[in-house]
Amino acid sequence: MYALLRICEISAELLEKESPDVKLCGRLAWMLNRNLIFAQVVRALVVCACLLGIWKSWIIARSDALFLHGTAESVRAAIRLEPDCWWCYVQLARLDESSAEQLLETSLRLNRYDSDATIDLGLRYESDGDFKRAEELLLQAFDVDRTYVPRWSLANFYFRRDNLPAFWMWVHRAMETPADDMGGLFELCWRVSPDPKSLEANLVEDNPDVVRQYIVFLIGKNRPAAAVNSAFTLLRTGSQDSDQTLLFTLLDKLIHANDPIDANALWNRLIGLHWVEADTSFPNNPQFSRDPMPVDFDWNFPAYDGIHSWPGAIGLEAEFAGDEPENCVIAEQTIFLPPGNYRLESSYHTRNILPDTGVQWQILESRSDNILASSVSLSSDPLARVILPFVVRPDEQLLRLRLTYNRSLGTPKVSGTLVVTSVSIESGAS
Repeated sequence: MYALLRICEISAELLEKESPDVKLCGRLAWMLNRNLIFAQVVRALVVCACLLGIWKSWIIARSDALFLHGTAESVRAAIRLEPDCWWCYVQLARLDESSAEQLLETSLRLNRYDSDATIDLGLRYESDGDFKRAEELLLQAFDVDRTYVPRWSLANFYFRRDNLPAFWMWVHRAMETPADDMGGLFELCWRVSPDPKSLEANLVEDNPDVVRQYIVFLIGKNRPAAAVNSAFTLLRTGSQDSDQTLLFTLLDKLIHANDPIDANALWNRLIGLHWVEADTSFPNNPQFSRDPMPVDFDWNFPAYDGIHSWPGAIGLEAEFAGDEPENCVIAEQTIFLPPGNYRLESSYHTRNILPDTGVQWQILESRSDNILASSVSLSSDPLARVILPFVVRPDEQLLRLRLTYNRSLGTPKVSGTLVVTSVSIESGAS
């Protein structure tokens, strides 16, 4: 570039010795050449900058690919390409035990805000018996990173050190910034105090993210009754769109655990707060006018080859093709009834269904499927009514109301249509 500029200077000196016209033309040419040279220089610098950017981008991309490969050798290769990638040293420390401490310290020299390296280093000091240094490092991780993981790590540390006051303090702090999966923290708390009421007092606040995870934890522990109070909290702090499915799961778990009081209380609270469109009396949706919800306290219509059931404006319709199973459920719902005498009444009509073919209402024990009462077979072209009296015992308040087909001996399979316009249960029958 210096040579080009020197040539321009010499040309300018020669022009001074020429006539005025020649000087003018020469000077213009010289200016054009100078601008051209500068343009070429700028273009060359831009090209060099682009090439440098492309090279640097390739270095970063290659380093990331090697890091993601996940082996000790590939991470070392990533470090050779990008020596200041502090996160690579943390990953390599987890793959190379012999140099882990040195690698973690290198990561912290490159980035003192690297909480992962600080926590890992603290845990190594703890495993070596240097509990004071370990605690210092874990607290340092919290100082630079106020998210869930440092808090959870400190709760873990104080749990292992049997320092329960500090443990519960850091549990509460972890609840302030809940993670997507807090099952490990709940498990630690359960090991400290496997009492759901004590845990609820220490854990459950008004944060719906914590409450819903605590409910999931208790369901996993097969303790649905212990989650009912938390469910009431979630009804107050959560939302129907995000939490209805979880509460339906809890409700079904209560039913399967034969907990009628808690199941009915949660169901009525869902209805009262308009989280569900349902009836407070049983059976729910007695005229089959609404689409069923995925919960045992609503209708279920099992699918079989040869039979098709659906609710609609005229009630429940069931079509039998003649090749249905010999024993199948047409519709079913779990119901809650206090002890006493009751009477089921159902209005229906049929087409091409003969008498005594086995289409009937049944009342069953929820736990054992023992049949407590069965109606006569449903068969009537005009609208008819069937009545079924039954008794609810104090120890069996959760029952199953079932419309079923059980082919009677000596009869052909049903090929016809059943329409149930309504079904109701009244108390006081003897």
